[in-house]
Amino acid sequence: MTPNAASIPSGPSRRSFLASTAVATAAVAGGMPLLTACGGSDSGSREGATSGKAADKLIPTYVASKAAAKPDLPPKNGSSAGYTSKVDLAKLVTSVPDKLGTGAPFKIMSPFWGSPPKPGCAYYTALDAAAGTKITWQNQDGITYGEKLGAVLASSSIPDMVVVPSWELVGKIASAVTAKFMDLGPYLAGDKVKKYPNLAAIPSDAWRMSIFGGALRGIPMPAAPVPGIAPFYRKDIFDKKGYTVPKSPDEFLSWAKEATSSKAKVWACGDMRWSAAGFFGVLPAGSLGWNIGDDGKLTYRIEHPEYLEHLEWVRKLFAAGVVHPDDKANTGNASQRFTAGQILVYNDNTASWYGLTAEQAKANPDFEIEGMDYFGADGGDPTLYASPPANIWSMIRKGASKETIENALAAANFAAAPYGTKERMFVDYGVEGTHYTVKDGVPVKNDKGNQEVVNAWPMLAAPAPYTAHPDLPEIARKQVEWQQRQGAFVKKTSTYGMNIVEPARYATLSSQFEQMEIDFVRGHKKLSDVQQAISTWKSSGGDKLRDWYKKLLEKNGSGN
Repeated sequence: MTPNAASIPSGPSRRSFLASTAVATAAVAGGMPLLTACGGSDSGSREGATSGKAADKLIPTYVASKAAAKPDLPPKNGSSAGYTSKVDLAKLVTSVPDKLGTGAPFKIMSPFWGSPPKPGCAYYTALDAAAGTKITWQNQDGITYGEKLGAVLASSSIPDMVVVPSWELVGKIASAVTAKFMDLGPYLAGDKVKKYPNLAAIPSDAWRMSIFGGALRGIPMPAAPVPGIAPFYRKDIFDKKGYTVPKSPDEFLSWAKEATSSKAKVWACGDMRWSAAGFFGVLPAGSLGWNIGDDGKLTYRIEHPEYLEHLEWVRKLFAAGVVHPDDKANTGNASQRFTAGQILVYNDNTASWYGLTAEQAKANPDFEIEGMDYFGADGGDPTLYASPPANIWSMIRKGASKETIENALAAANFAAAPYGTKERMFVDYGVEGTHYTVKDGVPVKNDKGNQEVVNAWPMLAAPAPYTAHPDLPEIARKQVEWQQRQGAFVKKTSTYGMNIVEPARYATLSSQFEQMEIDFVRGHKKLSDVQQAISTWKSSGGDKLRDWYKKLLEKNGSGN
């Protein structure tokens, strides 16, 4: 069984990032949480936040799952639960004893990375039969999903259920969520959720992040608050060359110069901005980038000296020639350069720990990667920031029939089945003999399984974060232990756990910084250009947005 998907990294290339990884996870620098309205469910107010006691009244009652398998590595420091021992497939527990779906047809639009299976494929047919549903999947290219989502929400024809990732919640899409999707409170708030036990077992923090426009509108995919981006390094090559893993920015640069040999077509690393944010303690992007410091002042991430410091350090890497030329040109796939041994360190989501290891198992059995522990700018402990507890939601359109709503919730409840259950096995592997076979007690997908059992059903909902790789249990152990080590240094910002929708007039205020960062570290922009961009940000609305956040925090309280 595979780990559930979590949050998406903030940063300059979410779309290319997702194109190369099947599972999305939280970045060190945080995701892009949105804010929800302070008013009632249809008050017309689409900006602000709902938190504290007001949020508690809107979310489902938490009821721990009795069906979930006991983890070998219990959650610690915000980590996911880890499973490293084999699960007896003959003793899988049933978490949905009765079909909650009536078989009434409904449509779901969801982002999809890769080639989607054909409608009516064996996987979709089998899941519908097991859950009592009849779903028509409208899978859309995940790389350009925002364009399709925006067009659909602007139209009068919206699918019954729509998957909405937080990184697409910008501009008009953010406000459309409140206008176009229904309040699920009458079906899920409080004890009503007990009809759907797997949804009831989703952590409360994830449900709080699912309040939009003063109402519970999203069914969340929970995420662990620990870093989801790791600075991966080729341990097999480090061991062969006798390299010592760097423990400070200066040590990294020194090692990078030693390891780089353009003649041998080996460079130390790719673009390290994502990891550098963790090394230098940069606040997250989006609303999580606002924080009240020890001095009592509310500031945004780009106003802090460490923001410039982390960019200047990455710029040094490029200037020293230790970054692969294709990374400098911002082309190609860094993970492929990594597996080919052309770069020895690169950023990626922690899901790639398993993905790349499994991919290289036959072609390069000596291939071994590790996640480098984050260090501070001075070589001491790092300062990391918590990612949002949810970053992807499935939502039901306003005006949907009661039968459609109940079938959509039945599908989400099935998709949220915990590890160690028949339903989780079904969602993750499909049908035995058709999509997978069991070898030495471990399920292994065949070609049909790899084609059909991919990211569709898992996008509807997910259980509390967990990590499990039955075929590579050692990777699961390494992932979770890495999360636990990094989690010891994770802090929450003042807006943690709030789903905030900023006023539309500020929607593009920070949009120029993505490209600015890309250009600056590559030497195409000067430091004065970045400083001017920060100054312009303040005068163009940043200071006014600060005042808006002050009032929001005064009303809702701080998330930390």
